[in-house]
Amino acid sequence: MRAHTKPLRESFYVSAAPTVYDVAERSGVSIATVSRVYRNPDAVRAPTRERVLAAARELGYVPSGNARGLASRSTGILGLCFPDYSDPDAEAGEAEDEDPAMLYSDQIIRGMERAARRHGYALLIAASLEGGPESLVAKVAGRVDGFAVLARTVPTEELEVISRRQPVVMLAGPREGDDHLDHLDHVEVANFDGQRELTRHLIEDHGLRRLAYIGSAEESPDVEARFRGYLAACRAGGVEVGDEPDLRVGMMTQAEGARAADVLCARDGERPQALVFANDQMAVGALHTLEQRGLRVPDDVVVTGFDGIPLSRLVRPALTTVRQPMVRLGEAAVDLLVKRLSGARDAEPVSLMLPVTVVRRGSCGCGEGEGGKPGVR
Repeated sequence: MRAHTKPLRESFYVSAAPTVYDVAERSGVSIATVSRVYRNPDAVRAPTRERVLAAARELGYVPSGNARGLASRSTGILGLCFPDYSDPDAEAGEAEDEDPAMLYSDQIIRGMERAARRHGYALLIAASLEGGPESLVAKVAGRVDGFAVLARTVPTEELEVISRRQPVVMLAGPREGDDHLDHLDHVEVANFDGQRELTRHLIEDHGLRRLAYIGSAEESPDVEARFRGYLAACRAGGVEVGDEPDLRVGMMTQAEGARAADVLCARDGERPQALVFANDQMAVGALHTLEQRGLRVPDDVVVTGFDGIPLSRLVRPALTTVRQPMVRLGEAAVDLLVKRLSGARDAEPVSLMLPVTVVRRGSCGCGEGEGGKPGVR
């Protein structure tokens, strides 16, 4: 598989106590918003910027990249590199407010911060963005004892070099089909099984036959695994389905989900009975569009997502989804890094598959409760 090769631009924080997560929670914005306040304050509206800075002052938070123990070979810091998930459609006005709920990356960061603090480490966070003359990840890796990276955030060649010097854990997605990375520890969630079980529920329990899957135009190992799970359930249930998603979007945002719902509802022929989205953000956007079209969810069309972000339970109807253990993903990464740093450098690589939970809610017709089917692996 091809590694994600977008260049990186500097955007990182050292977390101790308090953390960037504490500032985001206190000020009521996302971690990405706090990042923008320090990285590019003019891009954030003045009231929001002042709210974030006030929260940082109250908490005593200061972003810093200073490593501990410069005189020794240990810094006491762990690193994380992840893509910037900010919605480009909102950049001109509302980007800094984003969702009132934490995004996918925020919860992974929360898990890593929690585990790092428990083990006595700080956390250095780097956001992968467009632009920038040099690779940020190389700079961050030189200042930490161990490094976690989301799949396809860092080019394979660069990751191989880093992993020669320090432990590296890959997060999300299946193992890369590259022999150079076989020695890395890896943590992923059961994307295939979760989407298969959710799709099986729609087909067998609700009797739906006309399903439409909305995926991503960009290569994503997680989204690919989810689509394969969708295909497996459809074929097992005798539902006609093609080899490609019914629609691919450029960015898996609320705005793209809204547009996808418009496109699919406007197509000739019978309207889909269910819109199966590859993530919750798109599904939430679709709910708004369907309401504007006068279509009732789930009576006229069912909508489902994937991820289980907090926003999924706040919308109406509450979103049926697959909840993945995002906080636990971050915790597991730190636990593996600390184990390697504690002397297990030469042990066989570890590959963890974390279970997911299908959460059945109102958007598929299962009611507004939190009923779910745990332990899907």
